[in-house]
Amino acid sequence: MLKCKNLLLLGPLLQLLLVLLIAVIGGQTETVPCKLKDAEYGKVCVCTSDYCDYLDNPTLSKDEEFALISSSKKGLRFEMSKGNFGEKDRYIVKDYEEPATETAASNDTILSRLIDQTLDKIFSQADSPTKPITRSVKLKLDRSKLYQRIEGFGGSFTGAVSYLVDNFKAQGIQDHLYKSYYAPNGLGFNLLRISIGGCDFDLAPWAYNEKPENETVLTGMDELDARDVLRLAQIKRLKEVSGVTNLRIKAAAWSAPPWMKTNNRWTGFGRLKRQYYQTWADYHLKWIDLMAKNDLPIWAISTGNEPMNGILFMVFVKFMSMGWTPQTQAIWVADHLGPTIRNSKYKDLFIFSNDDQRYTSPFWFKQMNRTRPNSLQYIDGVALHWYWDEIFGNSFVHSTNEFMANKIQIISESCIGDKPWQKAAPLLGSWERAEKYARSFMSHLQDGFHGWIDWNIILDEVGGPNYVNNTVDAPVVANTTSYTEFYKQPMFYIMGHFSKLVPEGSVHIEAVASNVNLDSVAFKRPDDKIVAVLFNSGRADLNIDITDTIRGNLSINVPARSIHTILYN
Repeated sequence: MLKCKNLLLLGPLLQLLLVLLIAVIGGQTETVPCKLKDAEYGKVCVCTSDYCDYLDNPTLSKDEEFALISSSKKGLRFEMSKGNFGEKDRYIVKDYEEPATETAASNDTILSRLIDQTLDKIFSQADSPTKPITRSVKLKLDRSKLYQRIEGFGGSFTGAVSYLVDNFKAQGIQDHLYKSYYAPNGLGFNLLRISIGGCDFDLAPWAYNEKPENETVLTGMDELDARDVLRLAQIKRLKEVSGVTNLRIKAAAWSAPPWMKTNNRWTGFGRLKRQYYQTWADYHLKWIDLMAKNDLPIWAISTGNEPMNGILFMVFVKFMSMGWTPQTQAIWVADHLGPTIRNSKYKDLFIFSNDDQRYTSPFWFKQMNRTRPNSLQYIDGVALHWYWDEIFGNSFVHSTNEFMANKIQIISESCIGDKPWQKAAPLLGSWERAEKYARSFMSHLQDGFHGWIDWNIILDEVGGPNYVNNTVDAPVVANTTSYTEFYKQPMFYIMGHFSKLVPEGSVHIEAVASNVNLDSVAFKRPDDKIVAVLFNSGRADLNIDITDTIRGNLSINVPARSIHTILYN
């Protein structure tokens, strides 16, 4: 495969010829290398209407063969290579090397590189300055020890995403965004989160049936809102061009129309009025039916986005929200939402709770159970957001696993830039933010989670649009100066190392590392192939000696600050 660094050295004419050659041979892009570009905080891959990188899923020609996909801080992006189990020599993954001539970099970029180079020298020298450190680890995979089933991975299609996509006037660049996430030669996503009405990543707050007020028939929900007309057309195009075979859409409401709420406002300390409990359940059913009539079937809903925002955090949260306590939510679910859905033609719809931070669990569900013992019978899954995980540890997850056994558990929202100590904007090219994703994916999958849905699939350079300036980072960032290109960040590729080769129906298997130098998680796919994600966050190269209970032994060497996905029989 043509290396990214070599691509940068090609002239524009040769790049164009390469694109045309790929189009002629494949009809549709298959494996296309990253067009690597230096950004302020690292490296990104550039996509335009006529060029975007893809990696065709590897095939194995013999039992002992493996395929390895590699990405690194230095600049590897989905670099694919192959080898064989049982070889005597260690298989070495070579890291990216800068081209001989580099484009001018900013002072911040130069300073960042100098700091990294200095730290690399400190951590890669042993007693002799000419002897680099290489750490070692043993990894044992046991495919007979099976854990949770994987439901899938995905992103969110908010109003902000819809707005940005619509401003990419060239259909080609819109399609590249869709395929990059959902095509088999992209990240292979199969989950998608959308809002019922508006959310904070919209141009303004909105809901269905804002008018007429104070009526329970919900006559204002007979037709799609204009914003959803556009968004549904875009999602249908996503399905068409990506070829995703089983797109599972999960929806959540941020707020009811203000007239249904105790404070008659979009935000603040406001809850659903008791007289509208059934109306709010009917609202969900009518919305699901409206989507189905417009050829967009819904897989799941949640009981509402971040219910604590309207109870405790209204001082900080300025966007759409509606408060619930576990007690009031139990009543609404047990007496209204649950029976309404289960007695409808959408009775098999999944219902998730509570779409909030992990510190609410399992307390939330225990209180729901005390209030209405039958309320949890209507709940099929637990949806958590990751925003305070570094403060509230895994014990919250473990306790929830025990109390909500046999329920699907997913992360339903994640992004970076939400904390006071983080820059609330994209850090273009940041490998450090990507590593945060890798650690969290590892931790949650090791702890039994069945899937992951990230937040916005694309944002602009400042982390919006967002009508209350609640800006954050995203795996893909649009160039809104020209609307002719977007940038795939390291976060994008990190997510792909987990999603691309782990389809729906894969099963988590045991993978035990001998020390902390390696973080790993492994899966058995529906086709019985094995996938393992290998994450080396250290500043030294790492020798990994892999033992599979059936396939045997493999020794590989991976570079510092790198992540790899291995596929084998």
